[in-house]
This record gives sequence, structure tokens and C-alpha cells, in this order.
Amino acid sequence: MGKLLKYLKNYRLQAVLAPLFKLLEACFELFVPIIVAAIIDTGVKEGAGVSYIVYACLILLALGVVGLIAAVAAQYFAARAAVGFSQELRHDLFSRLQSLSYSQIDALGTPKMITRMTSDVNQIQSGVNLVLRLFMRSPFIVFGAMIMAFIIDVYAGAVFAISIAVLCVIVFGIMLVSIPLYKKSQGKLDSVTVTTRETLTGARVLRAFCKENEEIKEFNSRNDSLKKSQLFVGRISALMNPLTYAVINVAIIILFYVGAVRVEYGILTQGMVVALYNYMSQILVELIKLANLIITVTKSFASAGRIAEILEMRSSLKAGGAEREDGEYIRFENVCANYGDAAVNALDNINFTVQRGQTVGIIGGTGAGKTTLVNLIPHFYDVCSGKILIGGVNVNSIGDEALRGRCGVVPQRAVLFEGTIRQNMQWGKADATDEEILSAIETAQAADVVASKDLGLDEMVEQGGKNFSGGQRQRLTIARALVKKPEILILDDSASALDYATDAKLRSALKRLDYNPTVFIVSQRTSSIRHADKIIVLDGGKMVGIGTHDELLNTCDLYREIHYSQFAKEGA
Repeated sequence: MGKLLKYLKNYRLQAVLAPLFKLLEACFELFVPIIVAAIIDTGVKEGAGVSYIVYACLILLALGVVGLIAAVAAQYFAARAAVGFSQELRHDLFSRLQSLSYSQIDALGTPKMITRMTSDVNQIQSGVNLVLRLFMRSPFIVFGAMIMAFIIDVYAGAVFAISIAVLCVIVFGIMLVSIPLYKKSQGKLDSVTVTTRETLTGARVLRAFCKENEEIKEFNSRNDSLKKSQLFVGRISALMNPLTYAVINVAIIILFYVGAVRVEYGILTQGMVVALYNYMSQILVELIKLANLIITVTKSFASAGRIAEILEMRSSLKAGGAEREDGEYIRFENVCANYGDAAVNALDNINFTVQRGQTVGIIGGTGAGKTTLVNLIPHFYDVCSGKILIGGVNVNSIGDEALRGRCGVVPQRAVLFEGTIRQNMQWGKADATDEEILSAIETAQAADVVASKDLGLDEMVEQGGKNFSGGQRQRLTIARALVKKPEILILDDSASALDYATDAKLRSALKRLDYNPTVFIVSQRTSSIRHADKIIVLDGGKMVGIGTHDELLNTCDLYREIHYSQFAKEGA
């Protein structure tokens, strides 16, 4: 938690004023029992009269009003500090997640990242708010009441001191036990989030295979595990209130006994005993608040540890020295790549060169490493050995922002974002004109998509592009990549939903682009890549063939098998 306190630096004033106003409120509260004692002993017992009692009551009223103002001010400043803290924390957390490599994001998983951004940050915000309001007030009231008790009577003060010592043991003992349990419980929340997200994402698939009941059972199992974990730690935390009440009530009984004896001997007055009882009651109220604070802070510490783990992460992408070579525009030299600690490389010993402006087709079976290969070019993943050079410079040394600014990537899954078509097209180039956008849309064979919409480029796109078909989304994502006029265009199986005629028109239009990009086309169809300048055939992460379409039909068994499985041999 201490590592996250830096996010309060812009709210230091509020973070100081909140507890100060709470201390001011507490000071006024500590004077109340003394005034009540004076009313009993002086106003009633000694017969000082109604005027004295009214005067004392007006003082109590004034203390209450000032205390209320101080409490409201404290609440305001604490809320400002806590909300500002969570805003900056969430901003940095999101920035950190954006800076991580694909490998780290894959390892963390979407559900965990969502939980960190929402539940964990909210938990810490609640903790900060309560700490600013109660962390100084509650101990101040507790120990202030004890000091006031010692001032009134030493024997009564001893009862307070022993009670507070026992209560501290209870409170901090429960806190130490519950902190790791809350952390474990929060981890099970991740599991529930994973199940929920997978179910919602794959709802159509689940219904198609009639797997609803199995998923319900799986969700209930994980939900029950979370419930049991939360109930277990909740029961431990719930012990705090009854134990606190028990200790305080025993202390009150002892206090009344000691007070009665001291009154009998004339050492204390009835007003003093009432004041001592009020102080003990204040301690009870504050310890209940402190117990709730401890529970919230315990959860906050668990959440803070989980968030700190991500904030301490640094991108695993490596930076290397610049290397200059003449000739090839893109060169893979003995490249190997894997995911995490996988025993087998996803790519193994890949070597090829590409000249600027060439079109490269990449084909192979499922899991052959096609997507992995093209993801290495914009440095989404690191190679585990070998090197990739673009324009003679190692991709590690170009800088990710500069490198990706030169690349246009169309991933396998066509993703559009909520907004207008124009706003989606301007992702690659924020100042793109309508003419540039329409030109890219024309190249991507999506002109009919825009023309069919009443508002044209101003047509709204729903989240994920759900109001467009799969083929329309693919063409629009290709257009989005073309708007920026990239030097390197990567189409990762991004025409799979297009018919053969549209696919052919798209490839023809790409050939006519005046800025002559280097194009990588990942496809399962040989028809999409047969006219490429170079075709790379992958199998199990290894390059088993490279050449033109005609060359591979003669030299590569796998390519020949793929091609003839899609086209009759007579029409090859």
C-alpha cells in the first residue's frame, strides 16, 4: 500500500485537512462528558440553578454544531482525496497495462486486468477514504478518553488502559489473520470473472452445442467457492464486533463497581462516574468504527498488493542496438519465438528476406505459427533468439511507437470501436480527410458498406461493430489500416469472410496503391496468396517452403496438398 501513496501527492492538502477536521471534531466530542458531569454535579446536585444548566446545554449545542461542520468538512476533503487518488491510480494502471508486451498481457489475462481496474481500485479508494476520516480520529478518541479517565481518576484510568490493551490484541490479531484470506478470496473473484466473461463472449457457441447447463454448473461451482471463501473470512472479521462489545461491557461493569466504591468514599462524584461511562461508550463506538476500518483496510491492502504487482511490471520487449545492412528491406535471421515458458518454440529458425514493395503470402495449417510470425514484425512479441531487421535496423532499436507508426495491422479478429465510421477510420491518422478515408474504403472494397448507410461516414458503429456483418467488419478494418498509408501492411487472415471475387478485387486494388507498401498476407486459401511475390509455408513453427506459387507446387508437398484440397487438380 505504501508504494501507492505517491498518488496522493496532488491531494496532499485534502489528505491533511481531512484528518485535521476529524481531530477537531474529536476534541469537541471529548469535552462533552465533562460538561455533562458539570451539569449533574454543579447544576443539579449543588443547585446552581436552571440558568447554569441552560448555559451548559448551550455550550453542548455549540460543540455539536461546530463538530458537525468539522465532520462535513472532513468528509468532503477525504472524498476529494480518495476519488483523486483512485483516478490517478487507475490512469497509471491503464497506462502500465497498455505498455506491457503481448506475452505479459496473455499471461495476466483479460479478467484479471478488468478486476484490477475496477474492483481492486474501488476497494483501495474506500480504504483511503476511511483512513483519512477515521485512522487518526478513532485512536485519538480512544487514547484521549483514556487520558481523560486518568485525569478524573487513576483507578478508573487503569480500567481503561487494560481494556484498550485487550482490544488492541483482538483487533490486530484478527487483522493479521484476515489479510491473507482476503487476498485469496479476491483471487477467486478473478476465477468467477473469467467464467462470466467466457460465457458472455461465447454465448452463441454455448447455445449451438447446448452447453448452457454445463456452464451454469461451472459458474455455480466457482461462485460457491468464492462464497465459501468470503463467508470464512467474513466470519473471522465478524468476531471483531462481538468481542469488542464483550470486552467493553465487562469494562463498564468493572468501571461501575470501581466508581461506586470511589463515590462511597467521596473520591468521585456521580457526575464523574457518568463522564467515565460516557468515555467508555465513546471508546466502544470508536472501536466499532475502527473494526470496520480495519476490515476495509485489510481488503485494501490485499487489493493494493495485486495492483502493485502490475505497476512494478515492465515491458518484456527488449531494446537492441542498431544494425545497418544494405539490400533487403525486411530480414528474418535465424528467428525463434515462443510463448512464455512453453517447451516448444512457436517459430523455429526462420530465415527469409523481403524487398520493399513486395507482397508476401504466409500459409500453413492451424497452429503453424503464421500469426506469430507477422506479430514479430511490429514487435508485439520478442524473439527468443535471432533478429529481425527492417531497413537494416533491428526492430528492438527502432522504438515501438515509431515502428508501429510505419505498420498497418489488420488482426484476425475484426474489431471496430463504438463511434462513427469516420472516427474508426481516423484511428490510424487523426487528421485524415473524408477524401482520404473514402479512398481507403474504396481500396478495401467497402464503398458499398458506407453507401448503404443513411448517414454515410457518420453512421454509428456499435461496440465491437455488432451492427455490421463479419465481411463488412473485415473490409472496414482493412480500410482503417490503409488510411495511414503504412509502409508495411499486415493482413492476418483478414479476408476470411470475403467471397473469392471480393478477395480478388481487394488484392488487385492493393497492387495499385501509389505508395507501394510491403504487404504480408496470412491466409488459409492459396487463391489469396498465389500471386504474391513470395510465399512462405509454415508447418509446426518451421518454414518448410518458400517461393512463388508455381515453384511451391513443384517443390513443397504441404503447399501442394493445401492447394489441391481447395481446387481440383485439373484447374490448378
